[in-house]
Amino acid sequence: MRLKVHSKSARIELIPLIDIIFLLLVFFIYSMLSMVVYRGIPVQLPEADSVEKQTDDVLAITINADGGIFVDREKVSRMELISVLKELRAAAPDRGVIISGHGEVDYRVFVEVLDKVRLAGFKQVSMEARPRKEGPQS
Repeated sequence: MRLKVHSKSARIELIPLIDIIFLLLVFFIYSMLSMVVYRGIPVQLPEADSVEKQTDDVLAITINADGGIFVDREKVSRMELISVLKELRAAAPDRGVIISGHGEVDYRVFVEVLDKVRLAGFKQVSMEARPRKEGPQS
């Protein structure tokens, strides 16, 4: 007795392949969206009740606990701060500025930096703080 054997040609199924490609695409999109560009240096920020997140491209100025000033992670002396800020303002006139300072930094240093930012011509200036854990205080 002879059995008839039907031989089928091999086929590549495209639907599972397309599913894997879409899965990889979603993975890369989510990983790119989760990357946040932070140009400042880490400092212990003071707490505030009216904290809002800012998502625009801004210039980050950081004052560390020793009073050192950093513009986008580059250390700048107090004497050359205004010239650096004017150059950056000329390159991007509509750019905003976020000033973040250590919670224990001397108030005079903070006011000096804020004054030089204003003298350089920046109009949108924000101060960075972290939200209170207990909620708003009355």
